[in-house]
Amino acid sequence: MAVADPIPAEYADLLERPTFAHVATVGPDGEPQNNPVWFDWDGERISFSQTTGRQKVRNVQREPRVALSIIDPDNPYRYLEVRGVVERIDPDPDKAFIDKMAKKYLGVDAYPWGQPGDERVVVVVRPEHTTKMG
Repeated sequence: MAVADPIPAEYADLLERPTFAHVATVGPDGEPQNNPVWFDWDGERISFSQTTGRQKVRNVQREPRVALSIIDPDNPYRYLEVRGVVERIDPDPDKAFIDKMAKKYLGVDAYPWGQPGDERVVVVVRPEHTTKMG
């Protein structure tokens, strides 16, 4: 059952600061796949960028359930786990979202590691459940 506002207010800072989220998805053979991502929080949804060729994109297209783990960089014993569902995958043809993340995480206007031919998308997650510690 989905919760109306599953993000505890006292952990909102972890979503607003430039912390990393380790995103876990389910691979095609049922194996877990996990990697850190930059992310954005709009007060309701968590979004992160991927290139269309990534396994993570294929995973969430097939199985939209994900889990994100966000650790407080100032206190590694304080963390938030967010379980949710990928609501949609939006194209990012002008790289606006990844450039916004580069500004948040690196303080630069444009994502510096793009490769020619990269097609980026924004994965939008609706949080449904959280576990917190610390």
